[in-house]
Amino acid sequence: MFFHQKRLQYFTPPEKPDPVYAKKMQELIGGSFGEMTVMMQYLFQGWNCRGPAKYRDMLLDIGTEEIGHVEMLATMIAHLLDNAPIKMQEEGAKDPVVGAVMGGTNPRDAIAAAMNPQHGIVSGGGAMPADSVGFPWNGRFIVASGNLLADFRSNLHAESQGLMQAVRLYEMTDDRGVRDHLSFMIARDTMHQNQWLAAIEDLQSEGYEETVVPKIAYEYGKNEFAYQFWNHSEGEESAQGRWAKGSSIDGKGEFEYVANPQPIGPEPNPPQPDPRLHGTAKTPQASQPATGEPNMVERVVDVIDKITPGGQE
Repeated sequence: MFFHQKRLQYFTPPEKPDPVYAKKMQELIGGSFGEMTVMMQYLFQGWNCRGPAKYRDMLLDIGTEEIGHVEMLATMIAHLLDNAPIKMQEEGAKDPVVGAVMGGTNPRDAIAAAMNPQHGIVSGGGAMPADSVGFPWNGRFIVASGNLLADFRSNLHAESQGLMQAVRLYEMTDDRGVRDHLSFMIARDTMHQNQWLAAIEDLQSEGYEETVVPKIAYEYGKNEFAYQFWNHSEGEESAQGRWAKGSSIDGKGEFEYVANPQPIGPEPNPPQPDPRLHGTAKTPQASQPATGEPNMVERVVDVIDKITPGGQE
């Protein structure tokens, strides 16, 4: 069960409205690495966790925290949109540079072109579950595989990208209120990166997974290729990297640099299309379907009928 406390985790209102910056800040809500993504990612990982209780509890702790971050950003965007077109129109009209660039057009038109029009048309001056170009948030952004080490690495990636975006947005504004607000979120993302690194360390020290996930992969793979670095582009500067020589990171092999990798498989020879699908075969004769025979769909339905209880015998 979830409880909502009306007080925000942290909030400092902006010094003035700024609809253009509100559009940019949408990335931190509904972007692929935004707070909606990590919120849902951590919650689903927690709900699906079958491992030790400390990992499930930690995931639900941080997932719930991220719900609060979405609310903080939504509140900030609402303040940035508050009466923004009118106020910015008045300020823009006073600026001769703006007037020259606009070429005598209405300042309101220039403002409307720069801001997200859906903030005025769809959400009524509020935040939206979308990114900075209006693309709706998508559940396919989230990762919840059931393997905690694989998931924690994805979480570290998400927090790294999210923090990068928050820092960039911090540097895009001089508004002291917005900067103060973002400084809290930057600090929390810093903690979260450290948290996932610590969680990865815990999992590995407790023997749940090794460097390569899943660890059973070593038994299945063709290990003569498992530690070769293949040079698939011009130049051999990549030979200077840690990945090209010495012991592998998992300790199970030696890195080998292959300067001129060669194909191992044959040329492809795909099977010819069933003529009833009307594809293009190697010869015109092979493309002609035999008359009176059922098409592919009919044949599939016939097979299903035969193997389904109650179907035709």
